[in-house]
Amino acid sequence: MGHGRFATTRWSLVCAAGKEDSAAKRALAALCETYWYSLYAFLRRRGCSREEAEDVTQAFFANLLERGWVRSADRDRGRFRTFLLTALTRFLSKERDKATSAKRGGGRTKLSLDFEAGENRYRLEPADEQTPDRLFERRWALTVLDKALARLEGEHSVEPAKAARFAALKPLLTAADDANPYAAVGKALDMTEGAIKVAVHRLRKRYKELLRDEVAQTVSDPAAVEQELADLRAAIRE
Repeated sequence: MGHGRFATTRWSLVCAAGKEDSAAKRALAALCETYWYSLYAFLRRRGCSREEAEDVTQAFFANLLERGWVRSADRDRGRFRTFLLTALTRFLSKERDKATSAKRGGGRTKLSLDFEAGENRYRLEPADEQTPDRLFERRWALTVLDKALARLEGEHSVEPAKAARFAALKPLLTAADDANPYAAVGKALDMTEGAIKVAVHRLRKRYKELLRDEVAQTVSDPAAVEQELADLRAAIRE
């Protein structure tokens, strides 16, 4: 995937857009479709049934896309995840009855959300995960990591040989250096251990670049990227 596509999904574009800006609406919809599961899991952990969580999630996004809430959320605009969770919490407290009676949108704007897959993912969440807010932070962080990794894999999927090599090297991206799995992978790929280390180093560097770019999609101020990366790492460790 090229960088041009991702440049059109930036949160900063959504924040700067006019009321009827179609590009901003598409950008917002793209961001919501990527990060909706974090909100769905938040609702489930707060005690919503599966059906209620589905209804509230769809109704929330329908209102978000149709009513221009983004433009009235100045203090929450810095981080897209903060804005989403704040807006959802307010939505629950003020319009929960309307949301659950809407039954997945009722002809209004509707995102293509795979709730079946989402529920299956939720069932795999640790039963002792701290709070709904902590679960939201962790799910958000893992989604960002997954997006960056998917982009990295996409860059190596053009040719079968590159795709096969990436598949072999992919587990080494997060492997501890003292585990020393390089020799075995080098043997499988007919490469020296040194060559494997160099290849992994380059992949890790590119992965970090893509991760930074993914984080930049969800903050309105470039100066906030470093803090968001630090928060992401903290959420993964907890």
